[in-house]
Amino acid sequence: MTEMAHGTVLVQSGEAILPRWWRTVDRVTLACILTLFLIGLLLGFAASPPLAERNGHDPFYYVSRQAFFGGMAFVAMILTSMLTPTMVRRIGVMGFFAAFAALALLPVFGTDFGQGATRWYSLGFASVQPSEFLKPVFVIFTAWMIAASQQIAGPPGKTLSLFVMLIIVGFLVMQPDYGQGALILFAWAVIYFVAGAPIWVLGLVALIVCAGGVFAYSTSEHVARRIDGFLSPEVDPNTQLAYAANAIREGGIFGTGLGEGSVKWTLPDAHTDFIIAVAAEEYGLVLVLLIIALFATVAMRAFFRLMKERDPFTRLAGAGIASLFALQSIINMGVAVRLLPAKGMTLPFVSYGGSSLIATGIAVGMLLSFTRSRPQGEIGDILLNRHR
Repeated sequence: MTEMAHGTVLVQSGEAILPRWWRTVDRVTLACILTLFLIGLLLGFAASPPLAERNGHDPFYYVSRQAFFGGMAFVAMILTSMLTPTMVRRIGVMGFFAAFAALALLPVFGTDFGQGATRWYSLGFASVQPSEFLKPVFVIFTAWMIAASQQIAGPPGKTLSLFVMLIIVGFLVMQPDYGQGALILFAWAVIYFVAGAPIWVLGLVALIVCAGGVFAYSTSEHVARRIDGFLSPEVDPNTQLAYAANAIREGGIFGTGLGEGSVKWTLPDAHTDFIIAVAAEEYGLVLVLLIIALFATVAMRAFFRLMKERDPFTRLAGAGIASLFALQSIINMGVAVRLLPAKGMTLPFVSYGGSSLIATGIAVGMLLSFTRSRPQGEIGDILLNRHR
């Protein structure tokens, strides 16, 4: 009997791993990710020299580090994408417990690097942020638990995943890191929704989020200041949001030209959280639209390919990772144009950051593994045959 294929590619038995991977992987997504990273390096040449000068380093110190961590990220992405979904699930679940333990031990062994939030482990030559690595493996763990709960006599995976999610969000709020906590909660909600969650459960989660937001606003001066600044009709001209808004306005459609921008000299986070402002000022709306199109292509191609996936775990995990990737991009760019309150969050593959680059590489590698072409029936055909 001839099997229908996911896409148009059939896997041939006995074929070497590398040719089979190249033939079955989503090469368009690979090209988009590579383009995003190259754009990040290009913007790093513009945004990082002022910071390197202030810190007493060579002008392209941060660019070389970004290239190094980016190379590690690409190796991790390619190796992960070669794994089967079953192997990704096993490694991801083990990685989840390791990342969860690292997050829980941050108050004891972590450091804040003078930023008022204990989010990192200092290794001397570099730092590691556990929450960056926790996000993709939490998606794997949640998808595994919820997929298992759909089986006959399966565990109460939805309840267990909810309990674990609340514990993780609690640890992140204690740091405090409300942004990463929101991403974890969002990922869980997406997976639960794709699994067929009752609407009242999602409504309850939304109420809890609103209540948490009110609590954070009432108890944290830092959060209140950011929300008040976002809601204020006038922007303080000495804030990062004002500098970013001016840079975007100055860039116009085609930008001021390579190296001609000035925002990198005033924005302390120009190479990380506000990298899109540098892109808008020096290269204009054209480059910004290209970056948006690249992120949208990666997310939409993943969703369309996952719609044909019949394995529940693969479908849930892929949807969770694609949603995380898209939401983090939206938050970063939304903050820069003042559509969202200020929140320190990197732009995947574009912003500088070791932990962020490597963790995102692993996450996209998982997504590429889930969306590879494999012999299987279309999910619609399976459902139709089941009812005949």
